[in-house]
Amino acid sequence: MFSLKGIRLRWFAMVLAIIVIAVGVYLTFFQSKGFEKTTAEIVSVVERPGDFSDDDVQHDVTVKYTVNGTEYVQLLDSYSPFYKVGKTVDVLYDPTDPSVIHSGKGIAIYLIIAGGVVLAVALGSVILGKKKLKNLKETEAVGTDAVYPSPVLGEERELYFLTDLGTPKYGHRIEDANRNVLIEAKMTKYSLVTPFEFDFIDYVNNVTKPHLIGHEESTDWNSMLIDNHHTISFDGEDIWKHLKRNGIRVESSIGGGSGKLIGVNFAIYRDDAELARVESTSQYVHEDDAEAHIVARGIPAQGFYRIWTKEQNIELLFVTLLAFARTEASDASGGTRRALFNTLKGE
Repeated sequence: MFSLKGIRLRWFAMVLAIIVIAVGVYLTFFQSKGFEKTTAEIVSVVERPGDFSDDDVQHDVTVKYTVNGTEYVQLLDSYSPFYKVGKTVDVLYDPTDPSVIHSGKGIAIYLIIAGGVVLAVALGSVILGKKKLKNLKETEAVGTDAVYPSPVLGEERELYFLTDLGTPKYGHRIEDANRNVLIEAKMTKYSLVTPFEFDFIDYVNNVTKPHLIGHEESTDWNSMLIDNHHTISFDGEDIWKHLKRNGIRVESSIGGGSGKLIGVNFAIYRDDAELARVESTSQYVHEDDAEAHIVARGIPAQGFYRIWTKEQNIELLFVTLLAFARTEASDASGGTRRALFNTLKGE
């Protein structure tokens, strides 16, 4: 099965909208080209069950009309609540075969309107997204211009990556063992059609940077041979390309510990030097939380990780884990099955 969402769905919607508009234009201006108009009388309006549900009702409207002295009785291709038996309506008929008629109304106009609205929304989202990115690039070093601090090593420490749940404007943060928030991605603007606006707040260095994070993009082939592919845009750039360009390499593996289900673990490297080791956890990643929630402890949750790292500058590590938290990927190419099946991966 092939499925799309995110920005791929937006482009798919644009293509579909163009097709719908074309069909509407054809039905409106070309289907009845050369037809002539006459007046028909409504002889019956019959309700029948619809095609999609028991509550759905369709209406068959039958009309009679006369062309060149011959009376015809045919179904009309449209319905209106104003159609009543005995009333008259204008119809278009084919002079070469008067039994072929059209109302000249039908759903064509609705197809044009609906397709136009979808196309306008999709195009508007593209324009607004590009405008947001342009404004951000004018004030911040983002995208391909982003610069991350050089590695600084210290004593190894255990950190925790947490994802906010229960709200559309969900964010992410890294805490230390004392629950001090070290770095946080806080959504400042939620949008259905353009990238989300975030503030990345580095509490250690007292620095705040704005970023644009796109909706999840998913290509699902539902195959054992070709991976599902999941990604997001990060300041206008594919997140996996962004990480690779900044020297990030991730080795993923399936692992588990005592009392927990199997989850995906990561060894994260920057320029081939180990940046961190990361373990999937439940949403109760602190040890005292784990003891208080025995059942939840055994269920790894998307977007919650325990981290072991010597790296002091954790901004790039934070972006890496955010990529996994906001997608369903299990490796740094955006795949979901590579760790299990070592399948082919479309970059």
